[in-house]
Amino acid sequence: MRTGGGPLDDPYTNGIILLDKPMGPSSHQASAWVRDIFGIDKAGHGGTLDPRVTGVLVVMLGNATRGAGALNYGEKEYIGVIRFHRDVDIDTVSETVELFTGRIYQTPPVRSAVARRLRQRTIHELEFIEMDGRDALIRARCESGTYIRTLARDMGRAIGTGAHLQELRRTRSCTFTIDECVTLQDVKDAHHFWKEEGDSTEMDRIVQPFERLFDHLPAIVVKDSAVDALCHGAPLMAPGVRSASGEIRKGSMVSVKTTKGEVVGLAKTVLDVKTMVEEEKGFAAKMTRVFMDPGTYHRVWKVKG
Repeated sequence: MRTGGGPLDDPYTNGIILLDKPMGPSSHQASAWVRDIFGIDKAGHGGTLDPRVTGVLVVMLGNATRGAGALNYGEKEYIGVIRFHRDVDIDTVSETVELFTGRIYQTPPVRSAVARRLRQRTIHELEFIEMDGRDALIRARCESGTYIRTLARDMGRAIGTGAHLQELRRTRSCTFTIDECVTLQDVKDAHHFWKEEGDSTEMDRIVQPFERLFDHLPAIVVKDSAVDALCHGAPLMAPGVRSASGEIRKGSMVSVKTTKGEVVGLAKTVLDVKTMVEEEKGFAAKMTRVFMDPGTYHRVWKVKG
C-alpha cells in the first residue's frame, strides 16, 4: 500500500519508477514513454542524463512530480571513461584526479538546460580505477548539478593533452542505486500483466512510494495537531516538532513528515536540531514546498481575528 495523503491517493499513477535509462533517448523521451505506458497526463524525471548516458533516472508519475526538487539536495555517483587526445602516463592522471577532488569551478556545457555561468560544485570522491591506452576509467561521487562531461574536458586541459568524455553511466542518484533500477521493457511488461491479467506483483515491485524521494534528507516529524496548519502555509513552530533525525543545522533543507511517515513537504530550518527539540516557542523551520493537501488532517488551529 502507498501512503501519504494528497499526492498519493493512487498507488501507481502517483509513485516513482527507478529506470535504467538506455543509450539513445533523452531523459525527457524516456519519462514520456513511461507516461504513455501508464496512460497518464504527466510524468517527469529527476536529474537529466544526455542521450548517450545510461543509468539511474528517477521517473516521477502524476502528482509525484511535485517532489522533484528534493533530488537537488542529494549526491550523484558515476562511472565514466575519459579519453585523452594524446598519450598520458598513469601518474599524471592520478595526480590530476587529486586536483579535481573537493570544491571545483565549472561552466556548464553549451548544450545544457541552465545558464552558462561559472559555478562551484563539490566532488566528494574522484577515483582513478584503471588506464587502457588513452582511456581512463574513473568513478565520481559528487554534488547534484556537477557536469562530468565538463570535468573530463577540464582534466584534459589541466594535463595539456585535451580530453573528452567517451562513456558515462550514473550508478546512484541520492539513495537510489543502479541495482534497484528496471528497464523500459520491465515497466511495459509489469503494466501489461496488471491491466490484462490482473497480476500486480511486478507493479508493486516496480512502482516505488512517493516518500522515497526524501530518504536522503534529514527529517522532522511533526505532531498531528500541526499538520493542517503547515498545509495552509504556516511556518513550523518549535512546539509542533515531535522528533528529528539526521544532521540538522540552522539553514538545513529537511523533509517534514507526519507520525505515520507521510511527507507533508520540504522546509528550511531556522534552528539546529538540539534547539528545535528543546525549545517550547518560536520558529523551527519555514516551509518551502507543501505536498499534502489541506484537510488531510483534522484542523485544530484557529484563524486570528
